[in-house]
Amino acid sequence: MTTAETVTVGTELPPLEVDAISRLTLALFAGSSGDHNPMHVDVDAAKSVGLQDVFAHGMLSMAYLGRLLTGWVPQEHVRSYRVRFAAITPVHGAPTCTGRVTAIADVDGERRATVELAVRLADGTTTLTGDAVVAV
Repeated sequence: MTTAETVTVGTELPPLEVDAISRLTLALFAGSSGDHNPMHVDVDAAKSVGLQDVFAHGMLSMAYLGRLLTGWVPQEHVRSYRVRFAAITPVHGAPTCTGRVTAIADVDGERRATVELAVRLADGTTTLTGDAVVAV
């Protein structure tokens, strides 16, 4: 188990492996987020623009990364969090969220770690990259 005393540059967060994204997950996320874009729930709409199927909301992957962070530190320790969407997550894709500490600094009397974040699919595709700063 990682403690504040053992966090160093290079510390890796325990990966968060997410179940394959189902159509039910997409429908439930659309309802809870208010994002009813047809590209996420309507196969015909996706096919009409040349896609084979629907794909996951980018914010769903961002939420999974947030879960990775708050599984490692309490939510109130998150000082900043940002991501860059790099590729789509297809329906039935199984994301894995990872994080690695890249820097540690004392800011205003608080020890803070910068964490490099990523979401990857089983085939190696990186769908999200980002970083967060957390108090440790």
